[in-house]
Amino acid sequence: MSADVRGRPIRRRLALLAAVEAVLLVAALVAAGVALNSLADARGRLLDVIGPQRLAAIQLSTALLNQESGVRGYQLGRQPEFLVPYTDGMRAQADAVTQLRQLGAAPGTRIGDDLDAVVRAATAWQAAAAPTIAPAAPPVTAAQVERGRALFVDVRKALDTQLDHLAAIRDAGRADLDAAARFLNAMFVVVAVLVVVLFAMLFFGLRQFVTRPILRLAGEVRRVADSDIHHPVHSSGPREIAQLGADVEAMRQRILDEVAELERAHALLDRRTQEAERSTAMLDRRTRELERSNADLEQFAYVASHDLQEPLRKVASFCQLLQRRYQGLLDERGEQYIEYAVDGAKRMQVLINDLLAFSRVGRKPGEHVVADAGALADEAIANLEVALSLSGGKVSRGELPQVRVEPALMTAVFQNLIGNALKFKGEAPPEVRVSAERDGDDWVFSVSDNGIGIDPEYAERVFALFQRLHTRSAYPGTGIGLALCRRIVEYHGGRIWLDTEASDTTFRFTLPAREEPAREEEGTA
Repeated sequence: MSADVRGRPIRRRLALLAAVEAVLLVAALVAAGVALNSLADARGRLLDVIGPQRLAAIQLSTALLNQESGVRGYQLGRQPEFLVPYTDGMRAQADAVTQLRQLGAAPGTRIGDDLDAVVRAATAWQAAAAPTIAPAAPPVTAAQVERGRALFVDVRKALDTQLDHLAAIRDAGRADLDAAARFLNAMFVVVAVLVVVLFAMLFFGLRQFVTRPILRLAGEVRRVADSDIHHPVHSSGPREIAQLGADVEAMRQRILDEVAELERAHALLDRRTQEAERSTAMLDRRTRELERSNADLEQFAYVASHDLQEPLRKVASFCQLLQRRYQGLLDERGEQYIEYAVDGAKRMQVLINDLLAFSRVGRKPGEHVVADAGALADEAIANLEVALSLSGGKVSRGELPQVRVEPALMTAVFQNLIGNALKFKGEAPPEVRVSAERDGDDWVFSVSDNGIGIDPEYAERVFALFQRLHTRSAYPGTGIGLALCRRIVEYHGGRIWLDTEASDTTFRFTLPAREEPAREEEGTA
């Protein structure tokens, strides 16, 4: 009995189980976030780089074919209008080459070398064709025609090689996109499986460590109550249930002692009948107490079996129930385990919400309207009223322009940047400044503060998903806020960065400047 009583308490077992599952779920969600980022990168490369490269290569091929058609037409007819395809093709060729260079066809790369080969072959053919299409050129000879045809065959070969290589790059990009999508789906399946396993483990853990020991103890008590008073009450399981069984066994032993004393009194002393009757009454009272105790145990077993086998819909609510119910009864380590589980469950909910918010940006575009950035910043500041009050900080802003945005998303950008400034504060009360200035076709917004600052070497890392520069105990958060800001700003056609040259901690981001009202009215007219 003593070994059972010293067993691990229910609270500690459940807290440890919940903490382990919470860690596994958070790890799976982090992996899902990485997979989501890889999928976005693969899709962006395929749509924004590889596709335009192939289209520009096709335009280059068409331009050279048009040039060749113009040269052959002029050589046969000697009419100036026959050279129009040639001159148009030269311009289209230059545009296509420029576009390919901008898309990464730099010297030393595979597509850059292919482009250089096409340009060399085209230049050689154009040099050979130039004398035959000059205004005062003599009639073209068969040798010149044959030489031009041979040189243009080299142009076609270079174009075919270029298109073949771009097709291979496109196929590789599609394969990367498919692999990223499969990995993301696998991560979602893992998260779902972990959630199911968590509920299953909690259900079977409660059944194994609570319901079954209570039912066994109730059976032992019923056997004693049903006249087998000499049957010892055995209990097992967690410490609380084992202790309850020990108390019932002690009660049974006391009843046995009293019954024995009563029997000796009846056998030896008839004159003490009255005392024996009092003892019998006491025995009856104790028996009724035992029956009431047995009824209480049965009621407890029913309640525990019914309530604790309900499907557990939310890990956070269950952990918080444990925390409220056993507050002050646990040792320090048990309290810490439950707090870990509650914190892990809450962070898991926040992570899911933040990942959903991150994945929805740009996936379901809302309406872009002309909004006052100052009003959006004021709304964000109002949302942070509690944080401002707790930190003792203040936020000031200058005149902010009107921009074409999705208001809810842009409010989230201001709220994240200002909220970070209030969170990562130094010893002095935080002072946050929001401003904007025109820079060409863009508005450059700035959010500065007098906080603890960021090392310049982490200027890019802070915008990655789940990247943190401080421990979660020092500064709470999920590590998604700045990544969400970058995604929203880039979705609006801007960019965001940490200004490492500023004296204070300063984040800047750009938004396209909308056309002036006069220009808009002029365009409408």
